[in-house]
Amino acid sequence: MSGVQSVDRALDVLEALAERGGQAGLSEIAAGTGLPYGTIHRLLRTLLDRGYVRQESDRRYALGGALVRLSGVAERMVGVRAQPYLTKMVELSGETANLAVLEGDFVVYVAQVPSPRRLRMFAEVGRRVLPHSTAVGKVLMAGRPDTEVAALVERTGMPRRTAGTITDLPGMLAELGRVREQGYAMDLGEEEFGVHCLAVGVHDGSRMVAAMSVSGPAERIDALDREDLARDMRKIAHDFGSELSF
Repeated sequence: MSGVQSVDRALDVLEALAERGGQAGLSEIAAGTGLPYGTIHRLLRTLLDRGYVRQESDRRYALGGALVRLSGVAERMVGVRAQPYLTKMVELSGETANLAVLEGDFVVYVAQVPSPRRLRMFAEVGRRVLPHSTAVGKVLMAGRPDTEVAALVERTGMPRRTAGTITDLPGMLAELGRVREQGYAMDLGEEEFGVHCLAVGVHDGSRMVAAMSVSGPAERIDALDREDLARDMRKIAHDFGSELSF
């Protein structure tokens, strides 16, 4: 393999592991990358030596601790770059704006700009939640094939957070179909009673890499024009994604 090709293929292996919840067997990696077993073995040896992959007792491979250091730095940098765009969303809606990413099977909030209002919502930066009950989680799942979504929720389950939480796969797949069609997702008190959120995706080229949302008390979010808000938020998210592409 040439140097550039080997790097490209090593990244394919890491992404295949990430798409399977951070852990997979050799056959799953091969299915996800289309690479020959011998090539995968050679790549894994280097990734194991550098700590980017570890091997479990059952001989499955998992993402290694070296990635934590890189991801933490990358998330902080992305969070800083997101601040002016989140500020625009606060100005647009009057509500708290958030940036979140999907790490393995969890949504992680990586940046926030709070609403100037006294009564406002907070999602602590660094907080990890399951994706099925949040607007940002729905957007991020909608960016993946239904087969990957099914595998994700099979691993995590879909615990009920409130009376409005979607807790079955067919219901979630139907919801994600609506998200893809309309271009935004809603959390109508599904993660926390009385809190509503609207989220849109952030794309780096063709890949969805993050989600941006506004959240606030249900009555204030419901008073906003949902379609107008989503359209303007998508424009802000598009501008942010364009910056990330450089």
